Amino acid sequence: MTPDDQGMRYGAYDPDAAAAAWAAERDRIRRRRRTRFAVAATTGAVLVAAVAAGAVMDTGDEEDTAAPAPGTSASAVTAPSVSVTLPSDAPSALPSLLARPVIRPEQAFPTTRVRLPDGSRYERVDLATTTKCARGTSAELAALLDQGEGCLRLTAALFTDAERRSQVTVTVMSFARVEDAASVFGMASMDPVTYQVVSLDPPPGAGLPTVPPGSPGVFRRLMTVRSVVFANGQWGDGAQTGEAALTRQTEGLLQYVDDKVVAYEDGGDAGDGSGTGRPGTGGL
Repeated sequence: MTPDDQGMRYGAYDPDAAAAAWAAERDRIRRRRRTRFAVAATTGAVLVAAVAAGAVMDTGDEEDTAAPAPGTSASAVTAPSVSVTLPSDAPSALPSLLARPVIRPEQAFPTTRVRLPDGSRYERVDLATTTKCARGTSAELAALLDQGEGCLRLTAALFTDAERRSQVTVTVMSFARVEDAASVFGMASMDPVTYQVVSLDPPPGAGLPTVPPGSPGVFRRLMTVRSVVFANGQWGDGAQTGEAALTRQTEGLLQYVDDKVVAYEDGGDAGDGSGTGRPGTGGL
């Protein structure tokens, strides 16, 4: 599957908190990262052990709505040194799981239409993938990626709800090592503004508007064995109300994709969209 390359946009946070600084940072990222995808924290041992057994979710509302501090330099692209090691009791099956190829785009996002357990329905309007993961991240997250053994693949999909009002980008970033996935998850959890993946803009012909600059959003992330799954949700019209509904959609789509990744990385098959072994997920 070879989806069209897709331009990207760096999502924004609460405009009431240092809106000017955030707009400047967003514009910088957009200018530098508006390349189309080429198709092709430190966290402790406890975190690594937990993700080897399943998935970990970060849902800190305060940090997810934080804005950059006024005066933050747009030229700061260095990342702190992060070192994560596997615990001595890491699962014995981990080496064989890591030896498998990373999840493919059609496994993580098998269908264009999705129904979640709560009955809500979504359409996937774009899909993009690249082995050059830095193209889909902020400069700071790209610098963090350079510290490890590399991100093997980044795949992003843009979803909209039945009313075509929301825009939720779900991104799967897969690594050769668990330690590298854990360091990205940890830094993104502590500072989600700085260590950010880029949201997809709606492609031409999708009939969706580009989210206005400065619009608030909901940002969540999960970690699996070797991947970090991000979800960025915003209202297409830039509305600042309806946070609970947007959060529900964002977290629901994040969990849907995470189910696919977990099923594959645990040694199974992500499936074709008819179900992942967890109740209520699957395509229409």
